[in-house]
Amino acid sequence: MTTQPQARLTPEEYLRMERDTEWKSEYIDGEMFAMSGASPDHVLIATNIAGELRVRLRGGPSTVYTADLRVTTDPQRHYAYPDVVVICGPREYTDERRDTITNPKLIVEVLSSSTENYDRGAKFERYRAMHTLAEYMLVAQDRIHVELYTRQPDDRWLLREWNEPTEIELASLDCRLSIAEVYANVQFSG
Repeated sequence: MTTQPQARLTPEEYLRMERDTEWKSEYIDGEMFAMSGASPDHVLIATNIAGELRVRLRGGPSTVYTADLRVTTDPQRHYAYPDVVVICGPREYTDERRDTITNPKLIVEVLSSSTENYDRGAKFERYRAMHTLAEYMLVAQDRIHVELYTRQPDDRWLLREWNEPTEIELASLDCRLSIAEVYANVQFSG
């Protein structure tokens, strides 16, 4: 995401512009932020996660989506494009255009140096406001490191971390994800 916002926009103006352009932008409190391109490893990790989840969830009620699916945490204040989204059951949309969903079960963000603080902080705070979100996964791209936040019955979030190629249990999806597969073909520098 770039650091220079454009002029303040209403959510309706943002959606009209976003739907008419070929690039993606996130919307935060009246400001539109163009999304920058991702590194090859970032894209590879997100693709690996989406592919592994698709295989594990095939035939069930859950569907896996990649970074082109827009999510809103609050139709008046925030629209984003997570790296991977899983929805269980019917999709819920913000309007009749059916291009922005409101009911993810799992959101995955692959961390980059330009977005890591936002993904951990303000963005996660906005994601937590979605009552359907059960798990939030942050994945480093410069080393093996996965963080999984799981919503507890009392709305607290439990953090679990992995630093080696083992398996992650995604309780909300009743499946396991191989960290070795998450990082398959990723070449860490140094």
